[in-house]
Amino acid sequence: MHPAVEATWKKLPKALQDAIASGVDRARGVVVPEPPVPDLTREFRVLIGPVNYAGQGYRWARAAETSGRVSARNYVHEANNPFGYGADHVLSWRTAEHSRAWQRAMLDDLRENYTHVLIEACYPILGGMFSGDVRRQVDLLREAGLTIGVVGHGTDVRLPSTHMADNPWSHFHNSESYVSPDLIEAMVSDNLRLIDDLDAPTFVSTAGLLIDLPRADFLGVVIDPERWSTDEPLLETPKLRVVHAPTNPFTKGTYLIAPTIEKLVDEGVIEYTEIRNVSNEEMRRVFAGADVVLDQFRAGDYGVGACETMAAGRLVLTHITDQVRTEVERHAGMPLPIPEVTIDSLESVLRDIADRREHYRALAASGPEYVRRLHNGDFSRDVLMRRFFEA
Repeated sequence: MHPAVEATWKKLPKALQDAIASGVDRARGVVVPEPPVPDLTREFRVLIGPVNYAGQGYRWARAAETSGRVSARNYVHEANNPFGYGADHVLSWRTAEHSRAWQRAMLDDLRENYTHVLIEACYPILGGMFSGDVRRQVDLLREAGLTIGVVGHGTDVRLPSTHMADNPWSHFHNSESYVSPDLIEAMVSDNLRLIDDLDAPTFVSTAGLLIDLPRADFLGVVIDPERWSTDEPLLETPKLRVVHAPTNPFTKGTYLIAPTIEKLVDEGVIEYTEIRNVSNEEMRRVFAGADVVLDQFRAGDYGVGACETMAAGRLVLTHITDQVRTEVERHAGMPLPIPEVTIDSLESVLRDIADRREHYRALAASGPEYVRRLHNGDFSRDVLMRRFFEA
């Protein structure tokens, strides 16, 4: 929900909100689902939710279970899962926010069956209970003996003011975004205060978020490397096969790199394909047929898309800050196989790839090993075991 719309909605009396939302659900034939139940034979039982951005809640759950000591379930509001990523428990936002029956059932389930809860993106794990007051919800769960953790995904904990100060290409510098940086600043400031107040084990999905949460642990995103593996040749056509999939053109920097792309296409250096509204499954074919994948140029960090590209043995170009590069290389024990590139240097980097193909083939070939070390789930499992379950 857009922050301005959300602010208006929150001004309505809770009883009126519940009535409107419940009426919509009834009209749509929504049935309140039973809460997810873990394997009660496991020593640790964790619920992760409720946003599952890029399927990461589900992936972290599966990674934790490979320890043999954890049973993990994730849940997500369907509106936060538009691409249909894997999830153990999916329900409507209106159900979580406005169904008292679901809230009571989820609370009872957590009290009786779980030992841990990992809250994603500072969203209320018990939906609209206490009008979504996360502090009160956490107090209730802690009283029942549960251990609480928090994981930040991105915009939920990235302060625009800090990001703009550190990154000249930050997307917060421009006014084209549909959400004002001032609104995001207020929301993130509230979230960071909440995290401080909760004083719980805290994790971040990407290394760049440690700037705003320096006491957090880097958890890392998780993918299935085998899904992306390919034997397709690399850098063997006269023109570089360059692909860009701008899920959000503004934050990816699509418009800022367009002049460079147009110039190199006109000169015959590259052939360029821009992918929109393609499923995650179809992206496997897209990456296999690419030499270079242009990811993002404004955040200074990397995430799921870059990991999928590296796992496919393709070259990924994305702007990485020195802070991120140092952090991830420390954990991986090897160089991050992403060339240094910015909006300003993109043209020279692409020309260099065209001229020094053997060098870049070797760089791309190290991508699968890098992903295996940091993003196949093993690293994330070990972080969770050490800093959350066994802490």
